[in-house]
Amino acid sequence: MMGGPSKNPELWAFLESLHYGEILSGTVTAIERFGVFVALDDGPDHPVFPGVGFITIPELSWRHFEAASDVVQVGQRVSCEFLQFDTWNLEARLSLRATQPDPFQALADGIVVGQKLHGRVTQLIPFGVFVQIADGIVGLVHLRELAWTPVETPSDVVQVGDELTVVVTEIDRERRRLALSRRQCLSDQR
Repeated sequence: MMGGPSKNPELWAFLESLHYGEILSGTVTAIERFGVFVALDDGPDHPVFPGVGFITIPELSWRHFEAASDVVQVGQRVSCEFLQFDTWNLEARLSLRATQPDPFQALADGIVVGQKLHGRVTQLIPFGVFVQIADGIVGLVHLRELAWTPVETPSDVVQVGDELTVVVTEIDRERRRLALSRRQCLSDQR
């Protein structure tokens, strides 16, 4: 623990003055497995870390990515939204993705349940397949929605890379999830 206000009065006062949703600018100083450090333009230096600002991995982008370095580079200028004062680490928790439009909500505005979409299979899992229907947006086709006849495993019906036509069955804005059906696009084979 780095001590309370008495140990780092300037830093503590700066962090206490910040408000949720405030936009802070800075420079990416280090990329770690657990997140990204940002040296803030207006704040004091951190006694231990390479920056007072910190972005956790999920707060970097709305889109799926493999590594933090796919999203930001050391030395890059960023503007982030302030989330909270982490009093344990004496840092400002930031969100980079909050400053960007959420592609899921934009897509959800333009589609309706029952609509047909085209996509590509990106992943097979035991209970279904993930289908990418827009840049950075993936929906789930549940096993029971893959075909009219019961399917043991997704690979019996589709492979990664297959192009599919699917129907939107559910749009969950809260959890940013899209449920799709392939079965409803196939003529009833029963």
